[in-house]
Amino acid sequence: MPGKRVSMRKTREVLRLYFELKLGQRQIARSANLSQSTVHEYLRRFRAAGLDWPLPAEMSEVDLERKLFAADSGAAKPRSKILPDFAAIHEELQRHKHTTLELLWEEYRAAHPDGYGYSRFCHHYQRWKRERDLVLRQEHRPGEKLFVDWAGDTMPVYDPATGEAYPAQLFVAVLGASNYTYAEPAADQRMASWIGGHVRCFEFLGGCPQLVVPDNTRTGVLKACRYEPDLNPTYQEMALHYGVGVLPTRPRKPRDKAKVEVGVQIAERWILAALRHVRFFSLAELNRAIRELLDKLNQRPFKKRDGSRQSLFLELDRPVLRPLPGERFDLSEWSQATVNIDYHIQFDKSFYCVPYQLARQTVEVRATPSTVEIFHQGKRIASHVRTRNPSAATSGRSAKNATRRDRRS
Repeated sequence: MPGKRVSMRKTREVLRLYFELKLGQRQIARSANLSQSTVHEYLRRFRAAGLDWPLPAEMSEVDLERKLFAADSGAAKPRSKILPDFAAIHEELQRHKHTTLELLWEEYRAAHPDGYGYSRFCHHYQRWKRERDLVLRQEHRPGEKLFVDWAGDTMPVYDPATGEAYPAQLFVAVLGASNYTYAEPAADQRMASWIGGHVRCFEFLGGCPQLVVPDNTRTGVLKACRYEPDLNPTYQEMALHYGVGVLPTRPRKPRDKAKVEVGVQIAERWILAALRHVRFFSLAELNRAIRELLDKLNQRPFKKRDGSRQSLFLELDRPVLRPLPGERFDLSEWSQATVNIDYHIQFDKSFYCVPYQLARQTVEVRATPSTVEIFHQGKRIASHVRTRNPSAATSGRSAKNATRRDRRS
């Protein structure tokens, strides 16, 4: 088994991306922040367990883990040789002119005594380098990818009372096949603005793409790892609600994000520059002006081919976009908490009750503007109306009744 076991929630996400979105294992690995070998192993175990997708609604995370790892026993299987981190090796060779492959191989063998010999080490490195130097033109399938990012430039919005200006951010999204573009202003680059931009973009398009490709922004990506960026839980929950996959671009890989960088540049030139002499006193006013220019941009004929962004969108992307869900995504905030000995957890300076058996255990908290839900091992064990009173203790109906039933038994 490559690496350590991941959470069953992430395993479910791997299965969803594979069976519902038909993604390849490499794309799933990037989206779920896992190694490709781990994705392959989990899919193998899923088939070996004789399970079908979708999983039964009553199957808990504990049940799924038991099914996938029921065959684990006895002596461990011999491991194959660990492949060197050739990207790090290449970076060391570029950074230090006196560094040699032989020196890096010796350091590799010191860390992995059973690793490759020097000749095989060099062979694998040269093969990796040849594959890295290949340049492929990216072909975008209709309805497949939506590239999203914040524009680098901002637009001033003035306070009507004081005349003080604050910079409005610009959220930009571009469909890969048609270059159909969406843009809207936001007060900041926080999670609420980031998620809101996605939601309104999906509604503007009238459907959802298969994949959303963010530019490794700190808002949507919890850990901007070079190879396996980890998604913010709220961002991942939004993706699950709309049935899309999230595939962050790799840092320092300009080809991954060329589409959205061009889209941002066009939005800055044809929208922000066109509004540079206009003073706006609210985001709503600025948004109306941006929407007018956005329609003109999408209807503007191409110079080197027939049609426009809008005509290509209607021809290519619109027919294959996934339908919107029946309800809008309810923005939530995820966190962890430890249950106190009085079987309450503290969140946002208030206290919420959980079943008393979970005292001293770690639980997950999902908070929306109106509710606080508490999960243990992927199962919701309490739900409360969110209170805004500091130090208030709330006893939710589900948590209280569950506690009483357990005590009677």
